[in-house]
Amino acid sequence: MAGFGSYLKKHTEALVKDVGIEPACGLTGKSKATLGRYYSDNPEHADRFMPIDAVAALERAASYPHVTSALAELQGNSLSHDDRRPNAERPGGVNSDVIALSQRFAMLMSEYQQSIEDGVITVNEAKRLLKETTMLQQVLIDMKLHLEDESG
Repeated sequence: MAGFGSYLKKHTEALVKDVGIEPACGLTGKSKATLGRYYSDNPEHADRFMPIDAVAALERAASYPHVTSALAELQGNSLSHDDRRPNAERPGGVNSDVIALSQRFAMLMSEYQQSIEDGVITVNEAKRLLKETTMLQQVLIDMKLHLEDESG
């Protein structure tokens, strides 16, 4: 399995667990064993990946597009996933975005400081850092959209 293979398998597993194994079976028409093979790191399943139609069906039901996001990252791209308020006006403007950006960055740095106090970042600490990073990204996206509105 190439370096990208284990990365995709990890995100495939996250997708299945996000949806739930039983609902994932129903949405894809695949068995638990088959779904498990798609994210197995056993050498015998190294070249086995989930079909794209199954990924699409699961991501429609998931809280986040795990596999699509991983594919984008492998190509040097990023996705903007924001389910906070689709099709709604973005309140505030650039000034409120700058304040929110400062606050989010402070929260990220606080989490980071707490995480490295003992010299080791645990899995839970990494998850909290990832969450704060994602929230910071959402503020930047809001700011970008406000700037585009003002310059348009």
